[in-house]
Amino acid sequence: MSSTSGPLSLLVRKLETHAVLDAADRSALLALPYTCRTYEASSYLVREGDAPAQCAVLLTGFAYRQKLTGSGMRQIVSMHIPGEALDFQHLFLDVADHNVQTLTRADVATIPRTALRELAQSRASIGNAIFINTLVEASIFREWILNVGRRDARSRLAHFLCEFAIRLDMQGLTGPEGYELPMSQEQLGDALGLTAVHVNRTIKSLESDGLISRNRRRISFPRWDALRELADFSTRYLHLSQQRG
Repeated sequence: MSSTSGPLSLLVRKLETHAVLDAADRSALLALPYTCRTYEASSYLVREGDAPAQCAVLLTGFAYRQKLTGSGMRQIVSMHIPGEALDFQHLFLDVADHNVQTLTRADVATIPRTALRELAQSRASIGNAIFINTLVEASIFREWILNVGRRDARSRLAHFLCEFAIRLDMQGLTGPEGYELPMSQEQLGDALGLTAVHVNRTIKSLESDGLISRNRRRISFPRWDALRELADFSTRYLHLSQQRG
């Protein structure tokens, strides 16, 4: 892991999760041009139908991808945490096919699309790291489809909570008392294919069974192994053991 600092250091750390970057690679990434901006919750970072000219990197806060039906019903299709690039796909695809919004107040660094694409093409190790990152995102999408389509409500929510814990921990963003879940019950419902009322009942059910503990929005896991078993949760789809050589 690198000892880099600066606004893009979280991106370097994220890319190094699955790939080896040398000192020159890290320096090249940190030297990319970027602009930092703070967005309020619910701000659009990508709009469906747009032709993005920037690649956004989440520095603080949380964001999510979502799709809308013709009648305006929302499905949240992924969650994003600090350090993650929000639209690597737009390095090579010219039109956005979904929306990306901030879930909370967030600091975002935007990198010109052309600059990042040229770097990925000129330095094979960086291009490889971006490619692997995109493949892991696709693996997570597949797991989300399975979760919404085939697991019951308790397992569905438990799986979401387990994944969020592991991904935050990978970026060093959890503590001994768990993590703060920055989502309303309506937003959880849109991610899990449940109504807000059903989410509320399911949270209370997990809590009454001692599988989770809540203090306002902070979630902790007094029976982590039991929660994982209920969730049918395996980290395989996160590819934490991806060869870095």
